Amino acid sequence: MSDRKRIGYALCGSFCTLSRSLSVMSGLSGEFDIVPIISPAVRDTDTRFGRAEDFSEKIKKISRSEIITDIVSAEPLGPKEPLDALIIAPCTGNTLSKLSHGITDTAVTMAAKAHLRGDKPLLIALATNDAMSQNLKSLATLLMRKSVYFVPMLQDEPKRKPHSLVADFERIPECLASAFKGVQQRPLFL
Repeated sequence: MSDRKRIGYALCGSFCTLSRSLSVMSGLSGEFDIVPIISPAVRDTDTRFGRAEDFSEKIKKISRSEIITDIVSAEPLGPKEPLDALIIAPCTGNTLSKLSHGITDTAVTMAAKAHLRGDKPLLIALATNDAMSQNLKSLATLLMRKSVYFVPMLQDEPKRKPHSLVADFERIPECLASAFKGVQQRPLFL
């Protein structure tokens, strides 16, 4: 058994940010044992940003592990097979809203629910076009939740997408280190 920390790394369907997230996952794989988790959108959807099958292959290669894609496989990530931390990068507005309302209908939301039972860090790298409109309440709700941390974020195109926020993915490693210490990186909005 490895003495390295075991972290879950979940990806949701913000397809324009998946490559950036995979680059971060690759960097973390040298230091941590990675348990990959993907949403149905990432598992099943081909887009102009890439084919679902290609993303899955890259994830398996980086993590050297099978991907958790269903609720039943994600449930043990609580007390039975605990993680030291869980990262959701990217976290869509859809998933953010589900997390804030306790909805468990994907592998990612089940992994988060199971993981938070142990009060260990959940790090969210948000990427959504409606963070400052429909999902602002969900963001605020999770900011108040114990053991939930956010990667600092900014508006990626304020004139064209005035409600959008996207995390600074390159800061995930330092934010993870802070989350392990119980500290939220500031400023939160760049």
